[in-house]
Amino acid sequence: MKNCVSDGNTIEFIATALVASGDPVLLGKVVAVSLGNVAIGEPGVGATEGVYELPKVTADDITQGGQVYIKADGMITSVASGNTLAGKAWADAANPSDSVWVKINA
Repeated sequence: MKNCVSDGNTIEFIATALVASGDPVLLGKVVAVSLGNVAIGEPGVGATEGVYELPKVTADDITQGGQVYIKADGMITSVASGNTLAGKAWADAANPSDSVWVKINA
């Protein structure tokens, strides 16, 4: 097939802030998890498929299978208002946990 441009498992991006390996990066409505450290203004590659342990708002009580959202600061929350859909919680993450497993872009 001559028109396939990507398998969709990764995406290239230009970092608008310092990005550490494993950090979530919001690219429009797509969540990517950086595959390496990326300096501001430099190109990086992020995974767009899979389940990742991501930082969450400590006070949120997230249940397995629930929709989760990403805030502008990269934190995962259960609050939809003002945030972007990140995916589904792969496991429970009760208050006061500081991370949650997320199947991104699901």
